[in-house]
Amino acid sequence: MRRSQKILTRPEWCINRAYYKSMGYGDADLDKPMIGIANAWSTTVPGHYNLRQVAEAVKEGIRSAGGTPVEFGVIGACDGIAEGHEGMRYILPTRDVIADSIELMVQAHQYDGVALLGSCDKIVPGMLMAAARLDLPAILINGGPMLGGPIIAGRKADTTSIIEGVGRDDLIAMEESCAPSCGSCSFLGTANTMCCIAEALGMSLTGSAMIPATHSERFRVARQAGEAIVRMVMDGLTARRIITRQSLENAVRLTSAIGGSTNAALHVPAIAYEAELEFDIDLFDDLSRTTPLIAKMNPAASANVIDFYQSGGVPAVMAELLPLLHGDVLTVTGKTMAQNLANASSPDNEVIKTLASPFSTSGGLAILRGSLAPDSAATKPAAIDSSMWTFQGPARVFDSEELANQAIMDGVVKPGDVVVIRYEGPKGGPGMPEMFKAMKLIHGLGMGKEVALVTDGRFSGTNNGCFVGHISPEAQEGGPIALVRDNDMIKIDIPLKRLDIEVNAEELRRRYEAWRAPPPRVRKGYLFLYSQLAQSADKGAIIRNRA
Repeated sequence: MRRSQKILTRPEWCINRAYYKSMGYGDADLDKPMIGIANAWSTTVPGHYNLRQVAEAVKEGIRSAGGTPVEFGVIGACDGIAEGHEGMRYILPTRDVIADSIELMVQAHQYDGVALLGSCDKIVPGMLMAAARLDLPAILINGGPMLGGPIIAGRKADTTSIIEGVGRDDLIAMEESCAPSCGSCSFLGTANTMCCIAEALGMSLTGSAMIPATHSERFRVARQAGEAIVRMVMDGLTARRIITRQSLENAVRLTSAIGGSTNAALHVPAIAYEAELEFDIDLFDDLSRTTPLIAKMNPAASANVIDFYQSGGVPAVMAELLPLLHGDVLTVTGKTMAQNLANASSPDNEVIKTLASPFSTSGGLAILRGSLAPDSAATKPAAIDSSMWTFQGPARVFDSEELANQAIMDGVVKPGDVVVIRYEGPKGGPGMPEMFKAMKLIHGLGMGKEVALVTDGRFSGTNNGCFVGHISPEAQEGGPIALVRDNDMIKIDIPLKRLDIEVNAEELRRRYEAWRAPPPRVRKGYLFLYSQLAQSADKGAIIRNRA
């Protein structure tokens, strides 16, 4: 007997039938599989603005396949609007609230399956975490990326063009034109990276991740997803049959092959945790070493994700990678990944290359370790000029993002420096905010190839320049980054996967003995709770929820 039928069978559960009937459901509806639709629609997030229409297409698909849709709302915050101010501290913590709220709604109402509607940075991973935790039939449907703007400075403008354009005469024109439609931002930031990951995991329909928000195909694939979730319920195809160690490896390889956001190094381990799978952060580095970079787009190139879609998108890249992938993993279609990719092609053009002729023989992400990051740090060589893959310079140390930003604007930071921003990790931030603005300021001042930045915070998927984030242990926990002093020499060596402070171990020991953790920045509300519960970045900044 299906879950929903256990609480809808007469005579015991007539009261539950009455509640549904008060909203217009009929007997025929209540006898079918009850499919929850977790919809993060809002008029706050551009990537979610069209999800009301997408949800209607999903409902049509559910009904046509013999199911009954039951929709509920999910929070979703916009990274872009929250960027560069106090609001960014709240963004990563929303991921766990999203996962928790979906679990609570699905379990409270005993839905048979769930369709997850989200497009943006923390919403997609939060939904995938919920799917892995619940282990019910689940499918992820995103709203698609927005169109690109006009050509400015050699590339199609997007929302990051505004930051880089501050001070230009055409700034207002850029504001009016850089985001010409709703959808997730048209560069390969965290939002589009995570939608690609959902497809690579097999949790979204093959070919669906990068369909533009404005295309009619977006609504056709939403209807197909509605049909698919009903089939999954009928066949007993649950999330953990799809989210496996092998499919996670596929997702990591895809991320590396397209130069995805470093935030994937937070979210994939968190999804693995919810699926109760062992996952070491070094897997990113191990797989990246043997995964060539075969697709490049903004911020690593002038092409945007619409160009990527038109060049074949995720299926084209995965078809090319198939010799390196686990092709036998199951997907939401009920077929294997290899079967889904049978007709995909990988054109050799400016956006997607081949295994034989890649952009780079190693992938777009790298995990570093060393005396400054004993438990790991993350970087994105795909977005770093190769001349800066090795960099050494004196530290300029700041105990907050705000202090660093002011110092950069005041000219304190000079070419050759390594900016160190600390106490911005999951506990110290709290909330592990992005150092987006600091990197943009460095770039805007013409020092993008002359100054490096390392932090226990994280970065936007749009950042480029020499940056290393997710340093673990973080400063708040007494990691070596808490012990750095101005003018200490910091050495970044991406080819050797090293991040070191050139201070001898005995001196670091003396500094550690004198170190005291600063008091919490936040003493109330959800951020205080998060700061007490969040794990280190190398563990995915998760909140442990099982014994």
